[in-house]
Amino acid sequence: MCCNGTATGGEPLGLKLIGAGLGRTGTMSLKRALERLLGRPCHHMHEVGSHPDHIERWRAAVRGQSAWGELFEGYVAGVDWPAAAFWRELRAAYPDAPVLLSHRDPEDWWRRARAGCWRPL
Repeated sequence: MCCNGTATGGEPLGLKLIGAGLGRTGTMSLKRALERLLGRPCHHMHEVGSHPDHIERWRAAVRGQSAWGELFEGYVAGVDWPAAAFWRELRAAYPDAPVLLSHRDPEDWWRRARAGCWRPL
């Protein structure tokens, strides 16, 4: 593999792992581990805030007009939301990439989700 994210033949790397787990199931730890193991950035919900131009691309994906190669350019994996919502589509686009489901005890998950990303209004 070259240092620019392409295989030695010049082909784009594409996703090497697809995360199907929701937030609060260890996805931030998974992101960090994948980046260390695979040596490239991993897409996580936090990336959406860093790349507001990607929001329209995610909206297009909801409409069934995905441009996965553009959306995940430079990333070796995708975990957490919104990628987890599209794990089936990503699996079809990257058939060699394994799908990893992170999960947590449902009651513990709900408690953490309410305390973190879904605070009551």
